[in-house]
Amino acid sequence: MNGYQPATRQDTHSKVLGYLLWIFGFTGAHRFYYGKPVTGTLWFFTLGLLGVGWLVDLFLIPAMDREADLRFHGGGLDYNLAWLLLTFLGVFGVHRMYQGKWISGIIYLLTGGLFLLGVLYDFWTLNEQLSVRNAQRR
Repeated sequence: MNGYQPATRQDTHSKVLGYLLWIFGFTGAHRFYYGKPVTGTLWFFTLGLLGVGWLVDLFLIPAMDREADLRFHGGGLDYNLAWLLLTFLGVFGVHRMYQGKWISGIIYLLTGGLFLLGVLYDFWTLNEQLSVRNAQRR
């Protein structure tokens, strides 16, 4: 053995959820989900590059899904559930409570997601937050 271990693919992200978020892709939701916050923000402010980037992403989602599965650690915390909680209940901090971050979850609950800025921060960093938590639990 040469000591080299190839990266193993974990199914951390779902193509089904990726395509559901793509429907609203002109907002960049699917790009945030797959760990691409810079282009997610660009899509948000340009309506998916005026629809052109949004349409191209229809064909790029399988590759984004494979990349996310290789990049982020799987484990006890489910990315799909966390993203659904952030997307639909983020201002209430439910996604933070799911991760065991009870204090910040309660702060989000009482402040509307820390005046929406916290929710925006979590859109940028949720994948990394989950990946670190899953790696720590191993």
